[in-house]
Amino acid sequence: MANTKDTQDSQRSQKSDKQSGGEDVADNKPSPMEVLRQARTQLAELTGMAAETVSSFEQTEDGWSLEIEVLELARVPDTMSLMASYQVDLDSEGQLTGYRRVRRYERGRSDAHRPGGR
Repeated sequence: MANTKDTQDSQRSQKSDKQSGGEDVADNKPSPMEVLRQARTQLAELTGMAAETVSSFEQTEDGWSLEIEVLELARVPDTMSLMASYQVDLDSEGQLTGYRRVRRYERGRSDAHRPGGR
């Protein structure tokens, strides 16, 4: 039992050292997957709409920028449901700093061909 207690005390000490500025301190930045999860969760919380997919994701000077596809209005058949793309910005810690709807479309419709590939 003493061995287990010593191990637990050692682990607590190492965690404390890391939190108080020891050498092994990570810079507390979330991983890209954590950023994706946080963005989807925060947007859903603010809008009341579930995020279906992340269609673009990039790191910026200030943090992260994502485009998230959201179901805005369910219809029957499902291909007629209204979808929207939201531009979502997060800071370097993964906290949402802003969002805006950039496009609204029916689920069953593809983008019109645009000259220049965009």
